[in-house]
Amino acid sequence: MADLVRLEFDDMGVATITLDHPPLNIYDLAMRDALIEAISAIRDVPDARALLLRAAGRHFGAGADLSEFGSAESIFEARRIRWDRDPWIPLLNLPIPSVAELHGHTVGSGMEMSLLCDIRIASADLRLGLPETRLGMLPAAGGTQSLTRAIGAHAASPIVLTARVLDADEALRRGIIWHIADDVEAEARRLAEHLAGLDPDVVRAMKSGLGAAYDLSLDAGLELERGLAAQVAAG
Repeated sequence: MADLVRLEFDDMGVATITLDHPPLNIYDLAMRDALIEAISAIRDVPDARALLLRAAGRHFGAGADLSEFGSAESIFEARRIRWDRDPWIPLLNLPIPSVAELHGHTVGSGMEMSLLCDIRIASADLRLGLPETRLGMLPAAGGTQSLTRAIGAHAASPIVLTARVLDADEALRRGIIWHIADDVEAEARRLAEHLAGLDPDVVRAMKSGLGAAYDLSLDAGLELERGLAAQVAAG
């Protein structure tokens, strides 16, 4: 695995991915490939019970490497290459709970990556946003979908359309992050360890129920919930 992404497992069941692509943790092809490798490794390790996604340096992530868009035959080909090598779906499909530890600039792909985690905790210096529309682009690493699912279309639309950067307080008010921590590294670690201590069968059932709520009617969702609860009770 490239040095741009570090993967560690501890004896409590927490798998930690650390982005380390200074100075801004830009998502270029090398980092995305390393992320896919790390997430796939976590998926294949039975003892992994929770994921902590964090970043070294001053910023969690300042988005995609736009210089790579000029290296393909066309912008459409550049998009296709990105979609073929994106870590977003592997992260979304992990059956274990995930915590994103956010700080500094968390914009573009950095914000989109965090939105695919179950819980987001941030430090007070957080700057969160999707600047793509200002650049004549669409936030196409899941931004239109994941942000809408997190806070609803009415609240997500102005964030996407205006490309305005939010500070930590506003991100908290809007429900994009769960908590602002004085020591975000320590608090995110404690939360990941707590999640790793939960019954994995209960966690898998919970994630299945929460994920299905996006697509099912209320009646169908309640039926699924009853079935999942029965499965957990039966052991």
